[in-house]
Amino acid sequence: MEGTSLTSGAGETPTAARRSPEKEREKGVLCSPERSNGSPSAFWPSLLALLPKQALTLDLGPSEEEKVDPAVTWLLEEAAGLLQGPLQPGDPSLGRLLFLSGAACDFCWERLNVGPWREVQGTWRRTFAWGCLLRALGLCRQDPQGGPRQALRQCDLGLLLGAPLPGDALQRAVGLLQQHLQGLEEDKEKKEAEEEEDRPPPKKIQRDFSVIPSVKSEASIPHLLCPSLEHFRDHHLTPQQPVVLEGAVSHWPCMKKWSVPYLQQVAGSRTVPVELGSRYTDQEWSQALMTVGEFIDRYIENEFPNRTGYLAQHQLFEQIPELKADIGVPDYCCLGEGDEDDITVNAWFGPAGTVSPLHHDPQHNFLVQVMGQKYIRLYSPQQSERLYPHEGHLLHNTSQVDVEDPDLETFPRFQAAAFQEGLLGPGQVLFIPAGHWHYVRALDTSFSVSFWWS
Repeated sequence: MEGTSLTSGAGETPTAARRSPEKEREKGVLCSPERSNGSPSAFWPSLLALLPKQALTLDLGPSEEEKVDPAVTWLLEEAAGLLQGPLQPGDPSLGRLLFLSGAACDFCWERLNVGPWREVQGTWRRTFAWGCLLRALGLCRQDPQGGPRQALRQCDLGLLLGAPLPGDALQRAVGLLQQHLQGLEEDKEKKEAEEEEDRPPPKKIQRDFSVIPSVKSEASIPHLLCPSLEHFRDHHLTPQQPVVLEGAVSHWPCMKKWSVPYLQQVAGSRTVPVELGSRYTDQEWSQALMTVGEFIDRYIENEFPNRTGYLAQHQLFEQIPELKADIGVPDYCCLGEGDEDDITVNAWFGPAGTVSPLHHDPQHNFLVQVMGQKYIRLYSPQQSERLYPHEGHLLHNTSQVDVEDPDLETFPRFQAAAFQEGLLGPGQVLFIPAGHWHYVRALDTSFSVSFWWS
């Protein structure tokens, strides 16, 4: 692959960009990584094979406004050139490789974090992805013991913020690194399993704010058992009426397989964005990058965390194909105007008490509950005047009212707003029509999957 272009596919959106692994696998493009058995030398040749066989040459962009600074492309081309020669752990060239690729990543990071994400040029995202891959390779070679775990985090950053590379190189690198790390962890897991047999079973965490609210029957969301496509279209999609569907996803593997230990095993080493704070409307709300394992330790299994953590609205399944294989797409999405590639699939994983404030979205939503239980409150668009939306542009689709503890002196009309409510449990699917206001609170450790479609 001579003269590999940085701008190949630069017009893709972040969502479409992360849909390639499954399609490439179907075409046979993705190779099955060889077993490393914990030996650095066993998987190093496979990592190197992810790079073009010829010298890496980065195009500066198809137009003047999309051009990447020539100094950045020089950094990456120099770093890639160092990988063309024989490199052994401890080689001084590795330090230069890490410096060059790290400098390129830092420069791109600044460009990725200026202005709205939708305005970031694809060329800068692809340049960042190349930098992450080159730095990951350098980390693996410099430190055969600790390097692979650092390299996996670097690859995840490239997947989260970068654009696809030729041959889906970043996702393939992740596969190699995960297999390698799995080999290193086998003995440790075996020892921990033996120690676990002597421990008493852990207590289930209960929290005061997760008391199950009473649901008024006259306001409850209706339930249907696997309605036909025609019935759903005529009675719910067309008239925009919410409904809880029963039995529509009970055959999905996630319904039997997923648990906190399973998620720890499959995704524990992967880096993801986590929301910190009670709700995104709070001033102290922030985000942080951490591994799924760290998130589970700090916010799921820790009975007294100092803050609430929520892995929310993240396209986890494009990042981790092993989890994507456990879910499907609700059949009723075929009634939409687009095809399956137009559906946005997000993960929502967190402890009891996580809250999505009252808000509405521009697309229909199927909210699939896999683990745990959630309390749901719905308001039709006709109630908007009673819900006091924020006036600012960023939160115009979000209510100022705390649904379960409203300040009726400040928001008196809220008391007259008609609503529907209900509890959503494992295997149930909530249809939320576009524009419908919805409030969601987890009653225990919960995992939901949302499907936004039109």
